[in-house]
Amino acid sequence: MSVATIANRYARALADVIVEKGEATAVADELKRFAALVEGHAQLREVFASPVIAPDRKRAVLGELLTRVKPRQTAQNFLQLLLANNRLHQLTPMVRALEKELDSRQNIVSAEITTARAINADEQRLLHDKLKTATGKEVRLQYKTDPQIIGGVVTRIGSKVYDGSIKNQLAQMKERLLTG
Repeated sequence: MSVATIANRYARALADVIVEKGEATAVADELKRFAALVEGHAQLREVFASPVIAPDRKRAVLGELLTRVKPRQTAQNFLQLLLANNRLHQLTPMVRALEKELDSRQNIVSAEITTARAINADEQRLLHDKLKTATGKEVRLQYKTDPQIIGGVVTRIGSKVYDGSIKNQLAQMKERLLTG
């Protein structure tokens, strides 16, 4: 079974619990910070991923981290469950899956907008409104700049890419001229 499939299963189960308890945002944030902490320290990643290190040692390390970080009990329980099931080293993909699951339940879609230059607040608001209308969902936008697209906008929503860049338009024109 793939890591993504496993991450999605854990994310759905955790989302059920934290939404019911009204802790969705807080627990998701705590788990994201904990995942960043582990990812930022190679030794921690090795401890939790290594089959050679005894489970008692891993529990002690996790216990010490939980004492210092002090997440909510729900987050602690989830991390302990992952450790017990030898999945704590897969926390980062689980956090991403949890974010997607929570967004889905709240009718939110994430979009990545790439432009050749930074766009101002009015342009961002206009783009947000158009995407909200097009998707029928609330839209969370992330902006990037890439001068290589020359101009226009490239929008990625999930696995769909809408490429309205000048670079893409020039490539299409070249293809038509060569084949036509």
